[in-house]
Amino acid sequence: MTDALQSVLLDPNAEPIELSLLLLKDITNDFSDDQRIDIGGFAAVYKGRLRNGAVAVKKLSQTLSIHEKKFQQEVASLMRMKHTNIVRFLGYCSDTQEKLSDYSNNNAMLNERERLLCFEFLPRGSLDKYITDESCGLDWHERYDIILGICSGLHYLHTKRSIAYMDLKPENILLDHNMAPKIADFGTLIDQDKSFFTKNFTGISGYMAPEYNNGGPISKRADIFSFGVIILELMTGSRPNYPLSEESAALFANEVAGKWRDRLSNAAYSQQVRMCALIAIKCVCSDKYRRPTTGCIIKILNEVQDSNFLWYWVKTMTPDVAIGIVAAVLILASVVAIILVYQQHRMSSWPWVILFAIGAVPDAVLILLNPSSSCYG
Repeated sequence: MTDALQSVLLDPNAEPIELSLLLLKDITNDFSDDQRIDIGGFAAVYKGRLRNGAVAVKKLSQTLSIHEKKFQQEVASLMRMKHTNIVRFLGYCSDTQEKLSDYSNNNAMLNERERLLCFEFLPRGSLDKYITDESCGLDWHERYDIILGICSGLHYLHTKRSIAYMDLKPENILLDHNMAPKIADFGTLIDQDKSFFTKNFTGISGYMAPEYNNGGPISKRADIFSFGVIILELMTGSRPNYPLSEESAALFANEVAGKWRDRLSNAAYSQQVRMCALIAIKCVCSDKYRRPTTGCIIKILNEVQDSNFLWYWVKTMTPDVAIGIVAAVLILASVVAIILVYQQHRMSSWPWVILFAIGAVPDAVLILLNPSSSCYG
């Protein structure tokens, strides 16, 4: 059975499998404290050691209160979650054994239930351990990739799986070897609410959307608020007071970008920092209907990333590369012009075509062969 779990772990396309309680006890050293990673009100998480790699085993508590049908629904939901920025689900265990109880001197057979979930193990732990201000810790590129990765995972949950996560916080975002973020901790807390799933929420107040604190309905917009708080923490190292007006928001974004300027490799990334700050402020808007969607956020982040890359590429371009590009453009323009003139005037304009080719194409070739002869040298 260990080999089967090992195969699922090593094959990213493998489907989750049912696991035996005996196997999970074996790889966690009978759920020893030495291999316990985390513990909460609903479950304890243990590191399971395999021959090649490791897994995370989540042992659910209060199993008597978990209806079997609900557990199976959760497993089915986890099996459908497949995304780079979602912690990978590997398998599950649903074990029930009858044991004799002498409670009140009344010998009776009682069911002892164990419900466990198995996930990929992420060695770098949770995001909260890496939150610092701009003066130290992760560089901007790492923080930007984490922001984009979290949003991509959230976008998948909202649009492909129709899930409102409702407990997004740094402790529930794990990091792999390459610091890629993965949303975790779905537990047995997923309920179905009409058109989407929600979590039986017991979150931290600093990440809770104000409408939820006031008894409002659960919605995906609450996740956007939590995401905005995480962006602000990643950029500043803390949860600052949120600017209320557009003017104060712009001043705040400029202030954050200014603090980052000393650590940025080139000035073009200041605009990226500023845009992330503005996105975060929009996300934590008290009016949930004014918060952006995950799709809108990803579009903006990709546009800023592409524009920064283009600017960086132009600034770092060597003279030889620039000359080659100019020459290639001249040749292409010459060919296009020849085709257009020929199509318009046919054979009667061949003398002009020949003269154009004689004048333009050799100049471009000369630039390629002898860059020093060009005014760009």
